[in-house]
Amino acid sequence: MPWKELYQQRLTTAGEAVKAIQSHQRVFLTGNCSVPREILNALVEYAPQNLENVEIIEVLTVEASSLVDPSLQGHLRVNSLFISGDVRNAVNEGRADFTPVFLSQIPLLYRGALSVDAALIQVSPPDNHGFCSFGVEVGVTKTAAEVAHTVIAEVNPNMPRTLGDSFIHVSDIDHFVEVDYLLPSFPMGKPSPIQDQIGQHIANLIEDGSTLQTGIGGIPDAVLRYLGDKKDLGVHTELFSDGVIDLVESGVINNRAKTIHNGKIIAGFVLGTQRLYDFVDDNPLVELHPTEYVNNPVLIAQNPKMVAINSAIEIDLTGQVCADSIGPRLYSGVGGQVDFIRGAEMSKGGKPIIALPATAKGGGLSRIVGQLRPGAGVTTTRNDVHFVVTEYGVAALHGRTIRERARALINIAHPDFREELEQHAYELNYIPRAFSGVDVT
Repeated sequence: MPWKELYQQRLTTAGEAVKAIQSHQRVFLTGNCSVPREILNALVEYAPQNLENVEIIEVLTVEASSLVDPSLQGHLRVNSLFISGDVRNAVNEGRADFTPVFLSQIPLLYRGALSVDAALIQVSPPDNHGFCSFGVEVGVTKTAAEVAHTVIAEVNPNMPRTLGDSFIHVSDIDHFVEVDYLLPSFPMGKPSPIQDQIGQHIANLIEDGSTLQTGIGGIPDAVLRYLGDKKDLGVHTELFSDGVIDLVESGVINNRAKTIHNGKIIAGFVLGTQRLYDFVDDNPLVELHPTEYVNNPVLIAQNPKMVAINSAIEIDLTGQVCADSIGPRLYSGVGGQVDFIRGAEMSKGGKPIIALPATAKGGGLSRIVGQLRPGAGVTTTRNDVHFVVTEYGVAALHGRTIRERARALINIAHPDFREELEQHAYELNYIPRAFSGVDVT
């Protein structure tokens, strides 16, 4: 049957489409700015009277808080593979689940331990050949749609047609729901003075010809602001935002030094404003791919001078990084941090970087600590940490002893906490009592 006829035959409403979901199934919900809003609302309305024990697999969703409404207990239960703000309280209250996993391995779960019965996705309208693009979220969505028994898709003319390994044919979608609304927008904020200082320190570590793992937030935005004098930078990242556009237009990011996907920006998803969505639409410069590909450390390492920039909630004096919890309270997930840290450390001339402000709670709490808080998860081990950056400078830890690491990290802690950290280090037998204070970074 011609694809246009097939499309019309499978065109329906959101309310009718969600009737394909059955009790006790596992359903994937695409995340980020690609959450299919009308299908989600229809499911939330349909579930209380018609469904029991449906597991919703999601990764960093936006505008999906209705799924964890207490009224849906027993009907829908979220299992988050990376906790976003809209489900964080539910996870910590036991009303939703969290599955720890590296981002590079999430799609592998769909083919095994977390096999998917149905996938709820959002796509661009089909092209002349019947192919729809997954748009702004390819990373964890494409594989889920490939393995799901039932695929329900919103077709949105506002979804950009991104290129790369980012397409699904009309024949592989069981139900189409046509919608027309703008994608959520996440504008870049102006970095704080502390984030700005951290960005300057990181920018000084980045050499001409480097390939970057960027992200979204104050520190990544600050880094990008200080790269205007660099040459031949590239991008290979799980996500990028608006900040990349200015560097592309100025010629700083041209991807010429990359050895894998030379001349291309490679990512799994994008998160930003309409300017970004317009930039990636049908743009041959940008390719989006599934995360089992983008986040493969072996692939990442093929780019020389790979720079991975990741954040942390706290780091102890040996270099252990906690980035996914505040003590025992689950906050986010490992995401792609370890994938890119390990890819960068295997890269020729690569630089894995952990960046964090020196304090939290308005300066009342040091984020460099003697020991991680009880219950805190170790996201990145001390063995993988090379550079730690705060507003007070850079600590180079790779190849350093515990004594040298402790001293280097104390040197970039907030001055108000250095004496306390020295005492912790002494009590833990990391440094001798007579701390020299020599900067070994």
